[in-house]
Amino acid sequence: MTGTAFGQDCAPGGCGPDCCDLHEQNAAKMYAEYNKLLGVTGTCCPDSCAAPAEICVDECAGDGCTDSGHCGGELGDAWTLQGAICGNDPCNPPFITFGGWTQAGYHNKSTGLFNSHPDQLVSHQNYLYGERVADGSEGLGFGFRGDILYGADAQDTQAFGEPSPQTHWDTDWDNGIYGWAIPQLYAEAAMGDFSVKAGHFYTLVGYEVVTAPDNFFYSHSFTQYNSEPFTHTGVLGTYKASENTTLYGGWVAGWDTGFDRFSDGDNSRGSAAKFGVSQGVGEMLTLTYIGLAGDMGLVGEGYNHSVVADFALSEKWNYVFQSDYVNLNFDSIGINNFLFYTVSDKLAVGGRAEWWKTNLLTGGGWESAYQITGGVNIRPTANLVIRPEYRYQWGSGAITNLAGANGQSAVIDQGIFGIDAILTF
Repeated sequence: MTGTAFGQDCAPGGCGPDCCDLHEQNAAKMYAEYNKLLGVTGTCCPDSCAAPAEICVDECAGDGCTDSGHCGGELGDAWTLQGAICGNDPCNPPFITFGGWTQAGYHNKSTGLFNSHPDQLVSHQNYLYGERVADGSEGLGFGFRGDILYGADAQDTQAFGEPSPQTHWDTDWDNGIYGWAIPQLYAEAAMGDFSVKAGHFYTLVGYEVVTAPDNFFYSHSFTQYNSEPFTHTGVLGTYKASENTTLYGGWVAGWDTGFDRFSDGDNSRGSAAKFGVSQGVGEMLTLTYIGLAGDMGLVGEGYNHSVVADFALSEKWNYVFQSDYVNLNFDSIGINNFLFYTVSDKLAVGGRAEWWKTNLLTGGGWESAYQITGGVNIRPTANLVIRPEYRYQWGSGAITNLAGANGQSAVIDQGIFGIDAILTF
């Protein structure tokens, strides 16, 4: 009987005994005996160093998984467009990594946020990206990234912080409820534990994000949509001070701008400091603070921040607390609670509860809005997730002033059913 040795095509060919620790050596010996029983000969490392695919640790070995899905858990390996076109050679990574996803969904009523086109099948995000991550592990490294989005979410992701008549970025690429956006286009440099990006990029503020695959829920919170920027244009540095501590600092041209700084009407131009820290506390808790101070442009001058506490309660349970504060042309406070339970690789359930208070809705007194959401993530394959949810929102009648981009007004004191599917590639 012949075959392929455990670890072959996984560890690098030049691997020597000094690349392994005692644990790897012991495991390698065990699998070497197993290979002998199978009549398998030859490994990509000497016997004293070769390790089974399941425990490959070299950078070029990736996660030790093969195209067969041997290590891929219940779902196996995800299909990728890049893999189909270029193949997968972990020891010779491509110059550019590219991929994307498509997201479509249905909701029966308007949240007044991203999901504001009810009673129809909506193509939310048709997304492509290309990037080269700056690698500073061996000196100065350079990288870049560009993202392009078409769909109903595009008009909420454009550089809408630049008021009319400024339409020289992506703000006029619209077609009815649909449109195009370029939410990221930046260059990056890295050296050691420090990296810096310059250009147009997503914000670090908050917990929920624009990109659909990175959220548990189909719908979004009031806080995320109204009290946080989505993108910035500027320069942002990241420094990994230790294994548990990451520092952020830079300059941005306010909230949601393209490459032109704008005026908020008081002869100033968008110019703000961005700063923050992410701190791991033990193995269970990560605290992240991100702040902005200065002229945010269209939304005024002042300060805003988000604080996120992410608790890994167990292998199955995860709790996230988020609080946002805004003191600009409008004021707001938002508190979100998330609780997730992972049943298996194919199934997870989650809940979200929110209180959002602001003077944005009326331009005067404070008004409160609330929502609770329960949902399920179903993953039939590694590339597909289906996200049914039920949301109930209530509070001040001023909530109906929210309508999203070219959307219908938010409902109040009503439940909203929604379901979407995301296919990654």
